[in-house]
Amino acid sequence: MTISGRDMKKEHDVRKGRRGAVIAPASRKTRITIRPGDDVLAWFRGKVNEVGGGHYQTLINDAFREYIGQPQEALEKVIRRVLRGELKRTA
Repeated sequence: MTISGRDMKKEHDVRKGRRGAVIAPASRKTRITIRPGDDVLAWFRGKVNEVGGGHYQTLINDAFREYIGQPQEALEKVIRRVLRGELKRTA
């Protein structure tokens, strides 16, 4: 059964309708492209499967958050530590 335009009531006119959400959701994420190694993706996917399902991208996002929440060693200290180690090896 098809409904022609003359069978529709005026309040049901959907000719100017659009697909999708009526109100766009607030975005708290940005779409980017990264190219992690196959082994890294396999590890995250495996962890998700171990707990019975979920989204591996969420797990990767959580890992990023955990990493950035850790105190980072100052670049100057890293350079000094590396140089001292190299100087000891050459001495």
